[in-house]
Amino acid sequence: MRDLGAGFGHLLKGQRWVARHGRSYGFGLVPGLITLVLYVGVLVALALWGDDVVAWATPFADDWPSPWAGLFRGFLTAVLFALALLLAVLTFTAVTLLVGQPFYESLSERVDRDVSPDGTAPESHLPLWRELWISGRDSLRIVLRAAVWGVLLFAAGFVPVVGQTAVPVIGFFVTGFFLTEELASVALQRRGVQLRERLALLRSRKTLVWGFGTPLGLAFLVPFVAVFLMPGAVAGATLLARELLGEETREAGTEPAGDPAGPDPAPGDAFTDPAEPGGRL
Repeated sequence: MRDLGAGFGHLLKGQRWVARHGRSYGFGLVPGLITLVLYVGVLVALALWGDDVVAWATPFADDWPSPWAGLFRGFLTAVLFALALLLAVLTFTAVTLLVGQPFYESLSERVDRDVSPDGTAPESHLPLWRELWISGRDSLRIVLRAAVWGVLLFAAGFVPVVGQTAVPVIGFFVTGFFLTEELASVALQRRGVQLRERLALLRSRKTLVWGFGTPLGLAFLVPFVAVFLMPGAVAGATLLARELLGEETREAGTEPAGDPAGPDPAPGDAFTDPAEPGGRL
């Protein structure tokens, strides 16, 4: 139970961090807004033409007497839209992180510098294209895993009693786990932790992960909320990653040891936050 509270605490601390760093928060909203527009467009298209897709896929029902063909196809259309909505929730974070890799990488690095006792942050020293490739590859693997879970849980939802009680609860915990993996991957990838190691690390502290990701997954079900919580979620996941790795963390906003200005920015760093001289983004 202690880990559940600690995980939720990291989520709140991340939101407080971006609230104190308004410029970083504003930059962090951009990828979420882009992804939201894309997802809304797909869902609207599915709502408008989903029945046509179902009719095309079920030609065998053309000769069924009324009203059975209409009821059957209407049910399948509802199932298709519900499945698309579930997959949208499961994959929104992965797609947003891929779209906003440079933004969130910089935000996570600034959080690390802020809470590190010596004011430094781990750096991957990889070119941007390589980071994007690794992030995209790992995100696809996680999306496929999440999609398999989504299909299984959706099918289990038709089981009487269990489908209406246990399955939704399991679904929220599964969603919370994958959300946390995607968000923590920003900080962990920068430290050179590979996908398999990340999954093992998260499984070793499941209650901590659920305490962070499950409330966030519930919040993400509310339209547009995911966009506004994403920057703080990345910041909180960075704090969570530090705890998983056993790294010492000081209270954000207190004076770090050594040079309070932190190290110089990496050469060639193109993402500079005007609100934070020498910082990224």
